[in-house]
Formats: sequence, C-alpha cells, structure tokens
Amino acid sequence: MVTLYEHAGGEEGLHRFIDIFYGSVLADPLLKPLFGDGKPEHVAHLTAFTAETFGGPDTFSRAMGGFLQLIAVHRGLRIAEEQRQRFVDLYMAAADKAGLPSDAPFRQALREHVEFGSQVAMQNSHARTDDELHPLREVPMWDWPAGTEPSE
Repeated sequence: MVTLYEHAGGEEGLHRFIDIFYGSVLADPLLKPLFGDGKPEHVAHLTAFTAETFGGPDTFSRAMGGFLQLIAVHRGLRIAEEQRQRFVDLYMAAADKAGLPSDAPFRQALREHVEFGSQVAMQNSHARTDDELHPLREVPMWDWPAGTEPSE
C-alpha cells in the first residue's frame, strides 16, 4: 500500500509544500506573533515531522529533538482558536499551491492531520502544568481514511 508520504511526493513534495506554507504563515498578521521572524530550521523540522507522520523516515524523532521538543516550543504561546483556524486554512491553501495530490482521500487525511495537530498544539500552548498537556508524547502516525487506501 502507498503511504501518505509517498503519495505526497516524498521528501521533495513535502518540503515544497512546507516551504510555501511557512512563507504564508510568516506573512500573516494573525500568525506572525506566534512565529516572529521565523527560524531558518523550521521548514526542515516541519517537513521531517510531516514526513514521519505520513509514513516516511523517522528523522524528526531520531535527529531533531522529537515530540518532546515540539511540546516545549508550543508551551506558553497561548494559541487562540482564530489563530489555529488560520493555520489550518493556510496549510490547506499551501497544499494547493504546492501541487500536492488533490484526490479526496489524501485531502481528507491532510485536513484531519492538521486539525488534530493544531488542536494538540493549542492545548499544549495553554498548559500551565504537565498535567494540562495533551497526552500525546510521540509523533502520531497518520494513515488513509478508512476504506480509501489506494494501491500502486
């Protein structure tokens, strides 16, 4: 079965997508307070995270600090629902601009992935104690929506 990672074009396709997405986030007045002027390594980190989540290499967990680092960078940001929703909207728009596959099963998986991830990030951004953090402590593995797995 083809993974979401392979279907998205592997490392090259995901890097192109995340690069477009990150540029749009840095230019957005609602999200700029969360990201500031950006960090040069952010595109590589988010690409590796997405690749790992979608069934690609485990570079994010193995060599980039993994999920605990991701929790740490979100703590204290106090992400608002409006910011979370804009993040999702820009993510999906970047998928179009990057030419990611437009088939319904892939887009459903992509949307569910960013909706879930942004909810986790928002919860963690408001956590005052470890007990208030989302219970997820490792990179989630994402797959095709049930009954829609393509084969190639």
